[in-house]
Amino acid sequence: MPDGTPTPVPGQQPQQPQAPFGQTSAVSPTANKGHEAAGLQALGLVVQKMTEIIPLVSAGSDIGQAILDALKKLSKFVPAGSVTPASQRNQLEQMAMKQGQNNQQMQALAQMRQQGAGGQQQARPA
Repeated sequence: MPDGTPTPVPGQQPQQPQAPFGQTSAVSPTANKGHEAAGLQALGLVVQKMTEIIPLVSAGSDIGQAILDALKKLSKFVPAGSVTPASQRNQLEQMAMKQGQNNQQMQALAQMRQQGAGGQQQARPA
């Protein structure tokens, strides 16, 4: 045959085409268990916070019903006792650290705006 494909031998099954060497992965990607555990801890805190909100908005209100519905769906992923005081403290420390970083960035942006506005005012003709 002019196209270079081998002709099947009578009585044998045709070979399955294979990907060229190095084109397929040896292992399939796996989830990062550490990230998953951290996510479940964070979800546990969210569920805990949502249960604290229910008395404030009344369980009979539309918002309360929506929160209860969300809690039913989310609480099956967070086993009882998964939120420990240590995990709460860790999450709060991480949030405080992120908040501090965000405050520094916002202060830097505000300072750049003030410098930019001051420079624009001086450049204008009188």
